[in-house]
Amino acid sequence: MSKTVNVAVVGATGAVGETMLKVLAERQFPIGKLHLLASERSAGEKLEYGARTIVVEDLATFDPTGIDIALFSAGGSVSKEYAPRFAAAGAVVIDNSSVFRGDADVPLVVSEVNPEALKHRPRGIVANPNCSTMQLMVALAPIHRAVGIERINIATYQSVSGTGRRALEELGRQTAALLNFQEVQPEVYPVQIAFNVIPQGGDFLENGYTSEEMKLVWETRKILGDDSILVNATVVRVPVFYGHSEAVHIETREKITAAQARALLEKAPGVEVVDEHVNGGYPTPVTHASGRDPAYVGRIREDISHPRGLDLWVVSDNIRKGAALNAVQLAELVIAER
Repeated sequence: MSKTVNVAVVGATGAVGETMLKVLAERQFPIGKLHLLASERSAGEKLEYGARTIVVEDLATFDPTGIDIALFSAGGSVSKEYAPRFAAAGAVVIDNSSVFRGDADVPLVVSEVNPEALKHRPRGIVANPNCSTMQLMVALAPIHRAVGIERINIATYQSVSGTGRRALEELGRQTAALLNFQEVQPEVYPVQIAFNVIPQGGDFLENGYTSEEMKLVWETRKILGDDSILVNATVVRVPVFYGHSEAVHIETREKITAAQARALLEKAPGVEVVDEHVNGGYPTPVTHASGRDPAYVGRIREDISHPRGLDLWVVSDNIRKGAALNAVQLAELVIAER
């Protein structure tokens, strides 16, 4: 067995790709050769990896032969075209897009929740869940395994970084303009995002829900392996740069107290409990999540409207844990098999 593996990062110039590079370096991932890939437009750019400077290559002309692990974060159309090519050349593809998540022969994996699913990957492709699903599963899996969950009612408050670099720029630009009493024109979002909230994530579907909301339904059931769980979601985009927040209300099959749930979560991998009944005794994107690994859980309380209800507040960095970190953690699990 080789002590190092050859890695390709597809979409290396994007927000998630750049964070992947940071995480790979921080975790001292055993890389032999590292290839940074992007579109022809970005080819030739130079990116930092640790002490190294690496030139970005054109994905369209790259030969994937010899790549052991390919981390994809370049959008669904790119993954659909190129992920099977890398897998056919022998790479294990870990994909951040939604293209393969619903496929029965592609595992959908959160490293702390269902790592065993990673072993069955007949197509050589592993899917990373949606960022909002990711943090939800890290927080809810311990409770589901202890007492079972019948229903999840969730409202997400999602940062603009989940939409990409252009959305980050739009929020900054609009904020500056409005503070200078100038008018703004939305481009990335359908309406102004600065100093506003937008109750839409993704495209509207026939049932009135959006694609981002239905991802929470489908992905939750697949990751927890339980199609009977009822999920109702409302996705809201908020003027925050990094970090998604979720108000989560669950109904369990067996009664669990807030104290029991808190004890479970304090032992759960990937979770940090911040739950004090004082001003500021709860996690927020700015004070806790941004740039950090855990899913932070606070406001743990029993639902006064339901005998088996429990309420939680879950916050996590959507770019880091919600995409880049989990992808690298899955890659670590892959090389541990060797």
